[in-house]
Amino acid sequence: MVPDIHVAVTFLSSALGITGFPQPEHVRAQDLGMTYHGQVVAGEWLTTQTYNGGSFLELIQPVSGQSMFHDYLAQYPAGGTQHLAFRLPVNEFDRITSDLHEQGYALISEVDHPIARMAFFDTYQTLGVATEIMGVTPEGWTAIEQMQQVR
Repeated sequence: MVPDIHVAVTFLSSALGITGFPQPEHVRAQDLGMTYHGQVVAGEWLTTQTYNGGSFLELIQPVSGQSMFHDYLAQYPAGGTQHLAFRLPVNEFDRITSDLHEQGYALISEVDHPIARMAFFDTYQTLGVATEIMGVTPEGWTAIEQMQQVR
């Protein structure tokens, strides 16, 4: 989570040599049907990500409205690591998310996207960050492979 996505990309590219970030994409939660505490609300942000060192690095800059991203940046204005994402095949998504519900972890946000079903859980007390479960579709695995090859 960053207050200025362009400054963050420039720093990562020039100071650390982390390249491959595409132009930031403007995302509207309501266009995706993304829920926030069970309701679809107006929330907008910029996002970009690249593959580096065996991991994906995603940058998000909240722009307007409400979301867990806005909440995080309001609490930590300098930004920081807001969530960790764990990828798995989409057919395992329901089992894993049900297990997390049963363990008492609250669902913060959820979205069905053509490349993945995503659910964000409140694991702040356990891990210090939210946990994103990504049930990746076949189209999503193709997108992941393409991103890995850009680097």
